[in-house]
Amino acid sequence: MDAPWQPLLEWWFGTAETARAIAADKGKLWFGKRDSQDLEARTRFGDWVEQALAGGLTEWAQRPEGWLALVLLLDQLPRMIFRDTPKSFSGDIRAQALVAQGIAADFDRQLQPIQRVFIYLVFEHSENLAVQNECISRYIDLVAQQPEIDRALFADYLDFAEKHQKVIAQFGRFPHRNAVLGRTSTAEEVVFLSKPGSRF
Repeated sequence: MDAPWQPLLEWWFGTAETARAIAADKGKLWFGKRDSQDLEARTRFGDWVEQALAGGLTEWAQRPEGWLALVLLLDQLPRMIFRDTPKSFSGDIRAQALVAQGIAADFDRQLQPIQRVFIYLVFEHSENLAVQNECISRYIDLVAQQPEIDRALFADYLDFAEKHQKVIAQFGRFPHRNAVLGRTSTAEEVVFLSKPGSRF
């Protein structure tokens, strides 16, 4: 019998066998902004997301794959289902705590490298510099562990994490979230937001 979270992991990671093939197949889902994808996330997994945000599905976190799926429900899918609303970030704090707990149990090292990207991505979403620094450290280790053929792919994830870390080091928050969260941008942030690449 399949684990309850298996449909979510298959949707997110597909069935390809290599990291490069998985990324090629699923990259537009992971990092694209398409109404059709957001609708599919809501239709297929919206109930699970609501349960996760309410503190449910904790039993999933007893196994590495279930832990990964619960992290996705708290961190990635709200950004799709509730895009451009404050609720898109509503699972972040719980996701960060869940990731920290799983890493302490060595769950991350029991996942495929491409799956670990989305564990450490939770730290990349944090507006705390210490958490951002932890993210960079985890990605550096992940890149170093990859065979040469995959290293460029994982180096790209590290590069993106470093860009996030620099923003937090400069501003202490992500200025591109200000409008959604009702925060007033400083003059410095307004200048920053006018530049290409300032909005992740």
